[in-house]
Amino acid sequence: MRALLLENLHPQATENLEAAGIDVVNQAGALDEDELIEALDGVELLGIRSKTMLTERVMEACPSLIGVGAFSIGTNQIDLAAAARRGIAAFNAPFSNTRSVVEMAVAEMISLTRRLQVHNRLMHEGVWNKSADGAHEIRSRTLGIVGYGNIGSQLSVVAEALGMNVIFYDNAEKLALGNATRMPTLESLLQAADVVTLHVDGRAGNQGFFGRTQFEMMKPGALFLNLSRGFIVDVDALKEGLESGAIGGAAIDVFPEEPKKKGDPFVSPLQNIPNVILTPHIGGSTEEAQRDIGIFVSKRLRDYVQNGSTSLSVNLPNLQLEQPQGSHRIAHLHENIPGVLAAVNRELAEHNVNIDGQLLATRGELGYVVTDVAAGLTDDAVAALGAMPGTVRLRVLS
Repeated sequence: MRALLLENLHPQATENLEAAGIDVVNQAGALDEDELIEALDGVELLGIRSKTMLTERVMEACPSLIGVGAFSIGTNQIDLAAAARRGIAAFNAPFSNTRSVVEMAVAEMISLTRRLQVHNRLMHEGVWNKSADGAHEIRSRTLGIVGYGNIGSQLSVVAEALGMNVIFYDNAEKLALGNATRMPTLESLLQAADVVTLHVDGRAGNQGFFGRTQFEMMKPGALFLNLSRGFIVDVDALKEGLESGAIGGAAIDVFPEEPKKKGDPFVSPLQNIPNVILTPHIGGSTEEAQRDIGIFVSKRLRDYVQNGSTSLSVNLPNLQLEQPQGSHRIAHLHENIPGVLAAVNRELAEHNVNIDGQLLATRGELGYVVTDVAAGLTDDAVAALGAMPGTVRLRVLS
């Protein structure tokens, strides 16, 4: 079995997969569709970060692909529905870099509030400007968190420990942690917050989520942070707010268009504006986070290959499985229609195959039945199972 790992993943990912007997090829940088199709010829597993897009066209051209790992929090770079239809299991790392992003957000809030990057630039230019003008503590200031998921909620706890008042807005019901206050609308949050930070997901519906209207709702001189997704913010509107003074400062880690690899040129309307911190999508890029992500996602891919486990898959029915009980394990992914389990068992009985254990899970339009069988599984039995109506993908694990 072969795996292709792109975008400079942590070496631990390679070590885990190779220890499972998988041949791993590493390649720096992202690939476009045509490049990816060529690189995936005969490859079963793919590992990517945020730049490589796994589209339906790519999957259609690469029938050998059975699993993809997004070595990141988000999965918007993967067409999950198309992957599910082809029986390609997708995994991500929803928690592994949470702390890294939180710590960077705190560091940027303090830097912006104290105007550290402005003073740093002046010092490098040989200007000594010892002044308290425009410098504040973050203690007692109000932090508005937009998106109260894994990152937003942990940031809430850390910010409160630093003495900030925390308010948040989320379109889903979320439990407020500590003394954080849920705001009824985004507008009410923007009008009250001294610092606004975005931590929303990458679903297509969030494109252009934060634009001129939202910036105009913010308190005069408030700070703005985006460490979530680049395409959710209108950077031209943000530039206008910064240049007019309506926005007191900003820290931006993600952009609508980003270079594919290290060393490629970067251009943004936000460059060379005072009190603006620009970073190259490194919110989760600490050595600790990348190591944890490499371990977590590679283990999910390894387990799927070795024993059929789909635990924590973001697009297939979830089954947490141990090593096979019998001589063979049959992993049958199918359309979620009545009678499939009975049909699987009937085919096995007709071919004189005894069942040692069996589990079934469903998710939306898909079902996943995993059957451990004793010796005696024949090619004819496997062919009969693969030919069953509604079969999406059949794998036999020995």
